[in-house]
Amino acid sequence: MNKDDHGQGPAIILLHGFPFNRSMWREQLVFLNSNGYRVIAPDLRGLGDNGSDANVAAMPEMARDVAQLMDELKIEKAVICGLSMGCYVAFELIHLFPSRVRALVLCGPRAQGPDEAEKASREAQAQRVLAEGMDFAVESISTKLLAQHTLNKKPDVITRVTEMVLNTDPRGAAAAQRGMAVRRDYSGDLENISVPTLIIAGRDDGVRTPEDADFIQRGIKGSQLAVIDDAGHLMNMEQAEKFNHVLIGFLNELDH
Repeated sequence: MNKDDHGQGPAIILLHGFPFNRSMWREQLVFLNSNGYRVIAPDLRGLGDNGSDANVAAMPEMARDVAQLMDELKIEKAVICGLSMGCYVAFELIHLFPSRVRALVLCGPRAQGPDEAEKASREAQAQRVLAEGMDFAVESISTKLLAQHTLNKKPDVITRVTEMVLNTDPRGAAAAQRGMAVRRDYSGDLENISVPTLIIAGRDDGVRTPEDADFIQRGIKGSQLAVIDDAGHLMNMEQAEKFNHVLIGFLNELDH
């Protein structure tokens, strides 16, 4: 499992979204290292440098990959931070291996399972990406993923996101789409999550609705919700400084 692993101190594992890779966490890696944390950012199954491992990309399998990585790195327990698809993996991880999760950070999350329309859409996307490659997926950057503020003022972010999408192995992208299409409904898991939990939403997210974050906050007792202005679905890249400020505040509460 290809990964970045830097620093010493309490461990935090960063799980990227779809169709991205571990490089989306670049600013968090540097920031958290400088604040005394060991940061592990893996490429999830079939994505990033793991593009050839694309046969099965179900969410439970991705979670088991993360647990195995923790074993290899001799990390007994970690803060798990996921974004979008990474949240599905985080939900599976705390369900399958509750003792390994010290706290949760859920960025742009959704708990509900896929309806028939979503399943059909994901299968159509999977078939299209296998037939055409990743070029068509770039369209979603301006229509859904990024806030208008980012599109107007942050060309470097647009470039990074575009490159991540285009460099994604189509086989891995298709497998991940199909994995998300068969994910569980995590709504019933929320009341059983007892670790400290932070939910982070982008105010201009075109992929998730405010109700998605509110639903999870209501379901996880004692959880916190932070909404970042001028940010879409990739709030950690679009507003890295604001995101890092919210994240370190939560982590400091855990460690002091």
